[in-house]
Amino acid sequence: QVQLVESGGGLVQPGGSLRLSCAASGNIFRVNDMGWYRQALGKQRELVATITSGGVTDYADSVKGRFTISRDNAKNTVYLQMNSLKADDTAVYYCKGNVFRLTAGFPRDYWGQGTQVTVSS
Repeated sequence: QVQLVESGGGLVQPGGSLRLSCAASGNIFRVNDMGWYRQALGKQRELVATITSGGVTDYADSVKGRFTISRDNAKNTVYLQMNSLKADDTAVYYCKGNVFRLTAGFPRDYWGQGTQVTVSS
């Protein structure tokens, strides 16, 4: 079994910063691509940022220059540093990892439980 556990969400004022963490654990052989997604109330879930196992990153246009995704492969952990936060960043943030399990012959995606980020004055 594989689990992804997030932490770091909360309430922050506009212009503030927040750092999210997501650690994968369990029956893991390798964690491939990882990413962060978010879903605002009443809206579709959208991609925020992705990072490959080799550290290649990609970002949604709405967060470029403000957010930074990184990972620690030794800890199977992905991070999202969020700066210059706006009200439009308010959403539930989910992490995703594509995981090759020790006992499986194929990889599949696993999702974190989601953490609320609220940007408000």
